[in-house]
Amino acid sequence: MSNEELRKKGLAKMNEVYGWEMPDIKGDPYFDLTVDHLFGTVWSDSSLSMREKRIMTLACVTADGRQDLAEIQINAALLNGELTDTELKEMAVFLTQYLGFPLGSALNGAVDTVVNRRKKAAAKGQGEDRKANVNAALKMHSGTSLDEID
Repeated sequence: MSNEELRKKGLAKMNEVYGWEMPDIKGDPYFDLTVDHLFGTVWSDSSLSMREKRIMTLACVTADGRQDLAEIQINAALLNGELTDTELKEMAVFLTQYLGFPLGSALNGAVDTVVNRRKKAAAKGQGEDRKANVNAALKMHSGTSLDEID
């Protein structure tokens, strides 16, 4: 597979995994690694389902205390129908037993935050704000936004 084909495959998988419309960012070695390897190879491998990969990813970011990343994963899991809010809450209870109350509580809070945000948007008749999701990821990754990318 050519580098160009791997990039195209990786961007497509990243957008599927997160429900985003991530642009191709040229000249950033970290973005290259993320798109080409993580999404073009690891997330694209069919040995595990996206749901299984999502559960493992949520467990990892929870164990690391990264509520910001947990919110991104929770939102994507709900958007893609991989997990329900009830299953996500139960994950928090389960992980609390292995990781401790502070980390489990943070996941529980992240679930509540995302579920409440989605309910408020739905009540207003608003859909998923994909641009805001991409901007949050870009800010976390590189401190930039879609408007700042060439």
